[in-house]
Amino acid sequence: MGEVLDAAAVRRWCRLAADALGRTRAGIDALNVFPVPDGDTGTNLHLTLLAAAERLDGLPGDADAAIAWRTLAEGALVGARGNSGVILSQMLRGMADVLGAGGGLDAALRNAADLAYGAVAHPVEGTMLSVLREAAEAVSPSASPAADPGGTAWVEAASLSPSVDPGADPGGAAWAAAERARAALRRTPDHLDVLARNGVVDAGAAGLCVVLETLAAVVSGDYPETYDVPRRSRQPPEAVPRTAEGGAYEVMYLLDAGDGAVAELRGELDALGDSLVVVGGDGLWNVHVHTDDAGAAVEAGLRAGRPYRIRVTYLDAAEDRPARRTGRGVVAVTAGDGLAALLEEHGARAVRRASGDVPGLAELTEAIVEAGSEVVVLPDDGTVLAVAEAAARRAREEGVHAAVVPATASVQSLAALAVHDPLRRFEDDVIAMTRAAGATRSGRLETARSEAVTSAGMCRPGDVLGLVDGDVALIGADASALAAGVLDRMLSPGSELVTLIAGDGAPGDLADRVRERLHAVRPDVEVAVYHGGQDRHLLLIGVE
Repeated sequence: MGEVLDAAAVRRWCRLAADALGRTRAGIDALNVFPVPDGDTGTNLHLTLLAAAERLDGLPGDADAAIAWRTLAEGALVGARGNSGVILSQMLRGMADVLGAGGGLDAALRNAADLAYGAVAHPVEGTMLSVLREAAEAVSPSASPAADPGGTAWVEAASLSPSVDPGADPGGAAWAAAERARAALRRTPDHLDVLARNGVVDAGAAGLCVVLETLAAVVSGDYPETYDVPRRSRQPPEAVPRTAEGGAYEVMYLLDAGDGAVAELRGELDALGDSLVVVGGDGLWNVHVHTDDAGAAVEAGLRAGRPYRIRVTYLDAAEDRPARRTGRGVVAVTAGDGLAALLEEHGARAVRRASGDVPGLAELTEAIVEAGSEVVVLPDDGTVLAVAEAAARRAREEGVHAAVVPATASVQSLAALAVHDPLRRFEDDVIAMTRAAGATRSGRLETARSEAVTSAGMCRPGDVLGLVDGDVALIGADASALAAGVLDRMLSPGSELVTLIAGDGAPGDLADRVRERLHAVRPDVEVAVYHGGQDRHLLLIGVE
């Protein structure tokens, strides 16, 4: 397996799985009724693998398989979204532990199933957990049922022998695991009444099948044309009841803590709510729980260690949504208080996100639905684009005419807003805003947080990085000099407007110094300076 799944293959699998989930996520979202009918399982799985793929993209080309597997697991852990994403991240960690050390697929899937079961406080059959266990059984029937503490292991799976030897035919074994998972998926309604009543299979398990099929494709070289997601087989009840008690809020956070503290934390959170999943190790954990007392869940994390990237989502937000507005609206995502005020000043409804994170799907959908009957969405970052598209699809299902302009930087969002005209036909307005965003080059200055290999060479913590259209172009210590260098690369004879947005960590006169230099070397270019309040980027630069 080490030769088959080398570093390049790990990258290929992760990207293929993310892309496949991107194409199937709407269908998976539509199946989502357990444990909470919030319709975001496919999107959460997609975003989790996107985070892992982006972490892998940052590896140098000569990274070996062990580093690639470790990076995959770390990226999924840090980027895990929702109950399903957290469980998937633990599955990937289990596979990485074995395959990164040169082990076989049988041991990797067995370890993945064991770790995934161990991470869930109260495992339930008929979910992605039991489907993963069956996939492991397909190539390793002697897998221990210890990971099934409820004693409900599926007898039909345990009695089967592997049809393919993983050592002799890894591609055949991978497909055997994927096919067994697909068969187990069809049986999930037999084990969960809420699935049977709604005529669906388990959403998380459906996503897992897509992930396993992409793995089989990469290992065997046999790529399917499509990845199937079963559709609802009957009309659901008028209202899908919440299946878990005591879980009005979904609370998620990353946690720096030792193993002993996490063991105590599990007990505290288990008493506070349900759908408890805690995954990770080596001091870094991802915590997920549904609870009525979100504050107590966060306080428990504070007692255990250092929680951060805390996300609290009200799971019944749709029920309490205020009356819908009519007319044209714009929803813009942003990571800074100053940027939020600036966007709202230009007529948008701003949705705040933490720096380096993405907004919740339910939160963004709610903002779109409340913004009007015709709504343009401005994501502001490439990582937000996927959730923005998913939120727009949900809003369309509620009767909102929603469109996403692919603005992947705040300066592009501002450029799009500058040409927004609510009196134009909606489609024409979207086209004009898309053209304006596309005609705006983006650059930024940020401080390196760790040592890394970039397209401009090696950087170390504390270095200032100058990026042009997302790629590192310059590395140095003088922010003013780097900003000048970035602008030299961005400006062209046809450039008309430069937008400078200073962050909280920027020297107080940085933007003014850059503006003065521009006036000296390009007096023909108009310069606009704002304070954005973003904490990650010292300076955002736009050139139109």
